[in-house]
Amino acid sequence: MTITGTVVYQNLEGGFWGIIDSSGKQYFPINLPEQLKYEGKSVRVVASTIDDDMGISMWGTSIRIVSFETIRP
Repeated sequence: MTITGTVVYQNLEGGFWGIIDSSGKQYFPINLPEQLKYEGKSVRVVASTIDDDMGISMWGTSIRIVSFETIRP
């Protein structure tokens, strides 16, 4: 799947990074690259969902990023 959205930092459960798309859907990338870890960064990622993820975060759909690009405003 391709997701276009904004990177956000959630200060819950010790803190973690997520992506919120334009419709408000939340995604929890388990492998967000360091260069994307900036609050408010616009990104487009190709990712796959992780159905058996039992992570500590109960926020969003867990995904694994396959490729990404940043989007300039």
